[in-house]
Amino acid sequence: MMKKKIRIDSVLISIAILILISVPQVYGASEAYKGNIYKVGDLKPVDSKLKVKVKDLAPDFTLPSLSGEKVSLSQYRGKKNVVLTFVPAAWTPVCSDQWPGYNIMKDIFEENETVLLGITVDNIPTLFAWTNQMGKLWFPVLSDFWPHGAVAKKYGVLRSDGVSERALFVINKKGTIRYIDVHDINKRPPLEDLVGALEKLKK
Repeated sequence: MMKKKIRIDSVLISIAILILISVPQVYGASEAYKGNIYKVGDLKPVDSKLKVKVKDLAPDFTLPSLSGEKVSLSQYRGKKNVVLTFVPAAWTPVCSDQWPGYNIMKDIFEENETVLLGITVDNIPTLFAWTNQMGKLWFPVLSDFWPHGAVAKKYGVLRSDGVSERALFVINKKGTIRYIDVHDINKRPPLEDLVGALEKLKK
């Protein structure tokens, strides 16, 4: 019975990945954003220096969320794996497509006992308007606005212009960093790579 369930889960994950990678990356093209997306043009792919590495204990932090609650990384210790998704800025093309893509992956996160925390250096009112425009997100959205970019800086993903890198950190239940992807800021990180990193948490 257990083997059958694993096979079914693997098939569902494969189907989800195929759907996601088959969607053309026409960033911010949705009608929901029409006239509201600021085109930043091509940026330097990476403009920071990491301060953490795989196998390090992830630096703790506490940030305000859109729900009005404070969220700390440490509150998940011993309970859930965590994925931190840093994106540069609200109302920009790639960011406006990246986070809604994680809605399709919700079941995969749950299957792997993982929570997702979205982080930007924008303030709460900006994040409120932006996420309302993109539709309901299932994961907490956190503001690293003040002190400006303090958490991004702690991880070493704050760029010289004050926005964060497009970066993913996968952290296990013990609080150890298991996967890092500081991605080309101009591109959306492949979802299949993140799924692979989540699957490895079981090992």
